[in-house]
Amino acid sequence: MKGLNYLFQGNKFMDSQIPKDDLKTIETGICEKYAEVAKNPEGHFKYPIGKKGLEKLHYDKTLINALPDTVSASYCGVGNPFSLGKINSGDKVLDLGCGAGVDSIIAAMMVGPSGGVVGLDIVPEMLNKAKSNLRLTQLANVTFKRASGENLPLSDDTFDIVISNGVINLIPDKESVLNELVRALKPGGRLMMADQVASGNVQKDLKARLASWFQ
Repeated sequence: MKGLNYLFQGNKFMDSQIPKDDLKTIETGICEKYAEVAKNPEGHFKYPIGKKGLEKLHYDKTLINALPDTVSASYCGVGNPFSLGKINSGDKVLDLGCGAGVDSIIAAMMVGPSGGVVGLDIVPEMLNKAKSNLRLTQLANVTFKRASGENLPLSDDTFDIVISNGVINLIPDKESVLNELVRALKPGGRLMMADQVASGNVQKDLKARLASWFQ
């Protein structure tokens, strides 16, 4: 797999359909894996995580140093969505698949008290970790919620920026999630995503792909 950063402006995506039973298998596997990651991210990833990961991906050094050690240790992103464009004071930011909340917290520092950040995830343990991390900061402009990207509990035209880090590759129905994100963006808003894409031959057999979907 290769890590890539994407800046998207558009309005339509297509993806193949997967049977409901297999969708449930994928969701269960993701939740089980990331429940373990919430306890201890070490050993689950083949790339640098924690503070070393933030530094390798060239996150702003001032912001890295402002994070409590426990917060930075929770980082396990595949790329740096903030490298794709400026986030301004007062912006409203959505973090899809916020995990332990590190990118949400960084975004909150960028937007300041006049802005706001909403972090969404489907894994209760990761959301609990994100809330615990937030309590280690002085930030009051972040909200974490449990929600699926394919059906966002959000109004149209709400956010200036959507960020996502290593998440959309895990979601089977990419058409739905990406159209939902575009719906939630204000006109002229930006989706800034870091993610993984398959390189080389991709398994055509669905069962084989399901077995390694969330690995």
